[in-house]
Amino acid sequence: MKKTAVTAALMVAILGLSACNNPNRYGAGGAGAGAGAGYGSGASNPASPEYFRATVGETVLFPVDQSSLTEAARSTLNGQAVWLNQNTRYGARIEGHADEQGTREYNLALGARRANAVQEYLISRGVAGNRLSTVSYGKERPIAICSEESCYARNRRAVTALQGAVGS
Repeated sequence: MKKTAVTAALMVAILGLSACNNPNRYGAGGAGAGAGAGYGSGASNPASPEYFRATVGETVLFPVDQSSLTEAARSTLNGQAVWLNQNTRYGARIEGHADEQGTREYNLALGARRANAVQEYLISRGVAGNRLSTVSYGKERPIAICSEESCYARNRRAVTALQGAVGS
């Protein structure tokens, strides 16, 4: 009985210490937006990066060889613009991606056009341009790896990656 109680106490202590050792416990950039505003951290806090990723959505998809925004992409980007306009402490890096088809050079250029299309749309919705940057990864960072359309479609994307809180 005593051994069970000691083991249980040890487990509680280990779990407690591991919770204190989580560098992302407050979201990106330290205390995070909304800290002290009565919200918890994580996806339940509408001012948190986790909420942005889980609820608003950070990824928009593109048709083959296209950088024009679909209706679904514009819908997601409208939500991103609202969130970014309400959470002005965050900037974003827009990452353009392509599927594995085509040359490296072609896909880097296509990824850049996709990232720029997202950036221009967010700016048109009121997000300050100085809070946004773009980068193209072309076909270098696939999220799905196979030579099938289902994988290609997931890799033709732009991701709005939040940057740590900026300013105060």
